[in-house]
Amino acid sequence: MTDTLKSRLAQIPEGSGALFFVQMFSTLGFAVLYSTLVLYATKHLHFAAKEAAAMMGVFGAFNYGLHLFGGYLGGRFMSNRNLFVGGMVLQVLGCACIANGTVQSLYIGLALFLTGSGLNVTCLNMMLTQRFAPDDMRREGAFLWNYAGMNVGFTIGFLAAGYYQLSERYSELFIFATVGNVLAIALALANWKSLADLSTPLLQATPQQFRWRLAAGLAILLGLVPLVWFMLQRPDATGDLVKWISAGIALVLLWLTVRHPDAQERRNMWAYLILSLGSLVFWTLYQMAPNGLQTFADNNVDRIVWGFEIAPQWIQNINTVVIVVGGPTMSALFVRLRRRGWKVDVPQQFAVSLVLMGVGFLLLPVGISLADGQGMVAFSWLFWSFVLQAVGELLISPVGYAMIGKLAPRSYQGVMMGAWMLVTGLASVYSGEFSGMLPEPAGHAPQATNPAYADQFLRLGAGSVAVGVMLVLLIPFLRRLIRDKETPADEALVPAVSPR
Repeated sequence: MTDTLKSRLAQIPEGSGALFFVQMFSTLGFAVLYSTLVLYATKHLHFAAKEAAAMMGVFGAFNYGLHLFGGYLGGRFMSNRNLFVGGMVLQVLGCACIANGTVQSLYIGLALFLTGSGLNVTCLNMMLTQRFAPDDMRREGAFLWNYAGMNVGFTIGFLAAGYYQLSERYSELFIFATVGNVLAIALALANWKSLADLSTPLLQATPQQFRWRLAAGLAILLGLVPLVWFMLQRPDATGDLVKWISAGIALVLLWLTVRHPDAQERRNMWAYLILSLGSLVFWTLYQMAPNGLQTFADNNVDRIVWGFEIAPQWIQNINTVVIVVGGPTMSALFVRLRRRGWKVDVPQQFAVSLVLMGVGFLLLPVGISLADGQGMVAFSWLFWSFVLQAVGELLISPVGYAMIGKLAPRSYQGVMMGAWMLVTGLASVYSGEFSGMLPEPAGHAPQATNPAYADQFLRLGAGSVAVGVMLVLLIPFLRRLIRDKETPADEALVPAVSPR
């Protein structure tokens, strides 16, 4: 090992390296469910496509929406590492239930799994962000590397899901999904001391207060399971509830922003709220990949490439490969561009990501218009659509997480991190609704459903491009909002450049 490599490794904050691998293995089980739920519900449990789309929308809503409570529980009732391990245990139990192969075991398993995954993802992000000072320029690079690690987990999960999907061996697939969950627990326990919280309100509690808060946190964790089980079986009402909760959180954040005493922190919070709206549009379209887009791929796309059949879940790996390769590459590219004087900052990245997402969707109607005689669309159109969506994700998602540590006042960091993820949960509800508007493929030839697909994809793509253009026009205004107190220039929130 060279002295240079030793020096670089020594500069990595304690625990951040372990979190890379914990993130990777904890993603396996989620990747399996995320990519397989719609196909499993329709092909094995015989759900209608619209019912499966609604369930997938609620799946995402709980997974991402509960992140808000994860940020609160981890910082005030349970330590982030305690909550993470508890959530992973629920995920193990959930995958085991789903493997039974019945409708009721699906609902019970999803309730266990979603409670765990919904609460513990915020813990990972909070444990990582605490390892860096607010002005540490390595922060975004660390998140980019961790995001790449997460997508390694997605790659493995999608490959396994596709392999079992081709023969519809679902029970074996869900048993496999428990492997990553168990490994993540083992890694967290092996690095227990280095993953301790460094800056949360819970650290101010006395030992007795900590015990009472831990007991209350465990009660909330277990009490959420039957609530999620009940609501999963009522997706329409649950979707409406998520919308109302999101509106309430938005009003609370708006009120906190207006009344916040520090002028610069208040301006940063305004920037956060504006960028949240752009994030909502992006993730609504993005989360159609395992939902409406997957149904389209399964029924209307020619998935035979070079003589091999591409499993629907493997298509998701187009995204993960772009992320794994592009994350570190983009981090290094941004370093080089900024050294040469290029201005690459958060408002630009958000705007470009929305335009790329829109163009990705606009490619699909073109491909549909060039379908073969049986109405099957060439795989290449879907491939390039996913590539553009993945590049957009790489621009918006890691920097979105990283910017919370910069824009959020310390007292609001957990809540604002959770609220940022709640936006993704709300987007999942809208994604399920848009996917439910797509045609029912069962019993219909591709020629019959292609026109409806083309019309919907055209509308969604044009809408995303329009929002991206609006953000382009707002870039100067957002740059004036996003500044450090000590920094007169508008480059205080440019993405960090070192490993995440």
